[in-house]
Amino acid sequence: MSKDFWVAPCTHTIRNFTLLLSYENWEDVFLEKGANILFNNFLSTYLRIFYASFPNIKTKHTHNPKPWITSSIRTSCTNKRKLYLTRRQSNNPTLKEHYKAYCQTFSKVIMLAKKLYYNNLINKSNNKPKTAWNIVRTITNKGKVKNNRTTMNVKNKLTNNPLTIANAFNKYFVSVAEDLLTKNTLKNNTNNYIDPLTHLQQNFRQTSILMNLKNTTKHEIGKIIHSLKSKDSSGYDGISSRILKISAPYVLSPLTFIFNKSLLTGIFP
Repeated sequence: MSKDFWVAPCTHTIRNFTLLLSYENWEDVFLEKGANILFNNFLSTYLRIFYASFPNIKTKHTHNPKPWITSSIRTSCTNKRKLYLTRRQSNNPTLKEHYKAYCQTFSKVIMLAKKLYYNNLINKSNNKPKTAWNIVRTITNKGKVKNNRTTMNVKNKLTNNPLTIANAFNKYFVSVAEDLLTKNTLKNNTNNYIDPLTHLQQNFRQTSILMNLKNTTKHEIGKIIHSLKSKDSSGYDGISSRILKISAPYVLSPLTFIFNKSLLTGIFP
């Protein structure tokens, strides 16, 4: 099975990424006037440099359910199988004891291999509690239970028929708005109903106070970016908070310009 993944940030790729950003003058951002166009030009340029520095590579991915198995363990497993066949065909008690001792030693080796592998995973992890719980779920085989059959109470009868369930949902959502409107109409007829717009006009007769937003600065934007936690998780574009913090010195000027343009025009891309 093939799988796409981004090249992991390392010293070389990060140096190339920051170098390309330092060469960019962002003229396609500063020379535009519309906030939407400014942002789209900035994002296109930023992603072009990002994808060039951390390319998307397709590789074959093979799931290994027992990653702690080493080549030595495989060899020992083969030897154990041969020893078992030899013991089964022989009535020699010494050979039987030898096979039993070999199995006990082999079990201890497997336990030690598992311990070393999982300890190494925890030591290398940035979130040790989460990794530990994932290991517990793996060992106990308590993954997420997938239940493809949904049971629902329809007209006081339990059913798992997809068509019946879909029709029940459809009937509910088609009629729910009309039922609410009918209930509200009956309620308004019995009580002294006041229209919401009339209520606002009666209680807020004063003129609304104008709100003026001050322009932001590169210092303020940089402070917000550096307050983010350095994580490798990202959205659809692959940009993580760690990458954003690394590139902050090179993108503060265009970002500040875009934010101020948004505040000025009232358009938020």
